Amino acid sequence: QVQLVESGGGLVQPGGSLRLSCAASGNDFRGDYAMGWYRQAPGKERELVAAIARGPVTLYAETVRDRFTISRDGAGRTVYLQMNSLNPEDTGIYYCNVGWRINPTTSGQYWGQGTQVTVSS
Repeated sequence: QVQLVESGGGLVQPGGSLRLSCAASGNDFRGDYAMGWYRQAPGKERELVAAIARGPVTLYAETVRDRFTISRDGAGRTVYLQMNSLNPEDTGIYYCNVGWRINPTTSGQYWGQGTQVTVSS
């Protein structure tokens, strides 16, 4: 099994910043796994925000490109999402995702519980 623990969500004003973290543990975790972040806004489907794979190779949703940065620690077990210039459309539950492949049509097999991000004045 793989356990994912997210942190860093909260309430922030428009234009502000937040940094999300997701720490992976468990015997089934593999260093080659891709790690990523999805979000789900109220009334909308879950969407891929950003992902990072070995290389590192990164990908971003067009709506967050140039504002969000995904990174991974040296051990490869913690993934971060630095979110700048936040706007109300970024509001949602952010989920950490881990697995062999993460892209707009395929998600990894492990999910975190989610952390709420609210952008509001």
